[in-house]
Amino acid sequence: MPIRILQLYRDRSDFFWELFVQHVYITLIAVGIITVLGLVLGIAMTKNKWMAGLLLRLTSFLFTIPSIALFGVLVSITGIGLRSALIAIILYGLLPMIRNTYTGLIEVDPEIMEAAEGMGSTPGQLLLRIQLPLALPVIFSGFRTMVVMTIALGGIASFIGAGGLGRAIWRGISTNYAEMTIAGSLLIALFAIITDMMLEKVEQYLRTHYLGEGGKHEKTQLHHERVKT
Repeated sequence: MPIRILQLYRDRSDFFWELFVQHVYITLIAVGIITVLGLVLGIAMTKNKWMAGLLLRLTSFLFTIPSIALFGVLVSITGIGLRSALIAIILYGLLPMIRNTYTGLIEVDPEIMEAAEGMGSTPGQLLLRIQLPLALPVIFSGFRTMVVMTIALGGIASFIGAGGLGRAIWRGISTNYAEMTIAGSLLIALFAIITDMMLEKVEQYLRTHYLGEGGKHEKTQLHHERVKT
């Protein structure tokens, strides 16, 4: 079986490369939209507790709906194709992004905020120079989870005509071609694993750079210095 799969990759390299490019395209569009929406909604939620509770409950509820069921509902509304796939992927990806943005912002040390306010910082300066830098490692953790989820869900999106590596899986299932199914699944898994490994390195850097390695004391000192500058 492994030899047959490797041979399939070699013989159908153009086919798999085309599907991979489509998968990357779908992922980039979805990740871009989710990131912007997640940051905007997460920031807005810190200003309105009622909104925060509503959005967290709503996205958590959507997260419990099986992906196939959600795709099926969207197909009946927005039709087959990339649009329906993107809507479903975005709805699933919003939860980790808005949750981590909201959590990261509200957990900023109040002493740091008070020090910045005492030195005359405006709300915009507090957000951009204090809250977001401090919350960035937590936000990026949600971003990392969201990206891996998006890559995985992109495999299901092809079942409704969106393209991507899931087409290889679907073709393998529909023709009883096990090697094709496994080949498509392995590529999606490798794409997700390699991406996650790269994002993990970025997350480690952010935690070291913005929070320090010594805990809360260094974190507080670092951002008192940021306030002074």
